[in-house]
Amino acid sequence: MPTYDHWQKSSYCAQGDSCLHVAASHSTVELTESSDPAGAILHTTPAAWAALVRTLKESHADG
Repeated sequence: MPTYDHWQKSSYCAQGDSCLHVAASHSTVELTESSDPAGAILHTTPAAWAALVRTLKESHADG
C-alpha cells in the first residue's frame, strides 16, 4: 500500500473537524476524514473516483 505525505483537503470544507481529505497516486485514491485521519480510509481506483466526482458535479448542476 502506498504511503502518502500529502493529503488534500476538500475545497467544500467549512471550518471544523468534518472535512474530506484525498490522497492519490497513479494506481489508487484514498479518502479519509479530518476528525479521524488514521481511522477509516477508503481505497478506490482513479477511474472510480473520477466517475463519482463527475456524477456529483452533474447532480449539483441539475439543481
